[in-house]
Amino acid sequence: MISVRNVSYTYPMANHAALQGLNFEIAEGEIFGFLGPSGAGKSTTQKILIGLIKDYGGHVQVMNREVSTWGQDYYEHIGVSFELPNHYGKLTALENLNHFRSLYSGETYDPMEVLEWVGLQDDANKKVAEFSKGMKIRLNVARSIIHKPKVLFLDEPTSGLDPVNARKIKELVRELRRCGTTVFVTTHNMMLADELCDRVAFITAGKISMIDAPSALKKRYGKRNVQIEYLDAAQNIQRQDFPLDGLGNNQEFLSLLQSACRIESIHSQETTLDHIFINVTGQELSP
Repeated sequence: MISVRNVSYTYPMANHAALQGLNFEIAEGEIFGFLGPSGAGKSTTQKILIGLIKDYGGHVQVMNREVSTWGQDYYEHIGVSFELPNHYGKLTALENLNHFRSLYSGETYDPMEVLEWVGLQDDANKKVAEFSKGMKIRLNVARSIIHKPKVLFLDEPTSGLDPVNARKIKELVRELRRCGTTVFVTTHNMMLADELCDRVAFITAGKISMIDAPSALKKRYGKRNVQIEYLDAAQNIQRQDFPLDGLGNNQEFLSLLQSACRIESIHSQETTLDHIFINVTGQELSP
């Protein structure tokens, strides 16, 4: 669905390239995470993919066509939810969606249905100027999918959301993927990427250093250990690590299970995408 080959870009008057030879492909129906700190090149890449920057070097194809050759009909097929919401504040949520719905020539969703998906059905007739930041972000997502896009671009889609509404947005994205939508997510939130994305790319200083599935990355960089936390005879908390390989025949491990007064927890020693990012790129993640 998306093919990026040797893409580079330098902003006018800039001393350094914002992007340096990016290469990746995204399959139809895939949720692809583009991960990195501020200034890494995430937003520049997204601007190229959605057609806001056309004078890039290399090749970018979306739906088998070079992005720079698309006309306004491109926006009939893609949806974009930016991190910073921008709505008509004097209009209600429903009026906003009806307005943007009218701009598309193809089939659209029912606005009330979409508002229900993002948890705003009870606020449909409230002016957007009265919305909180989180409500505006959810309305942003609703607006980006109203026209049933084939490709959806989400920039920090859960930023500023409470856990309940963040989960609602993630469930919506998964449902769109099940219906065939391809989703490109730019974020510095590694927990979001881990939970949501089929594959992720690490980008720093305009270069991609790693692309893989979150589960594969955690297996590659994590420790193949299991940690047991238990209470000893004196009711003190103790911890002990054992290798996962051959765990079922590890006599010390089996003896501990039988002799410990109480097992408090058993955890495999998985790493996190944050730690992997630092390990691979040598940089800390920050908003």
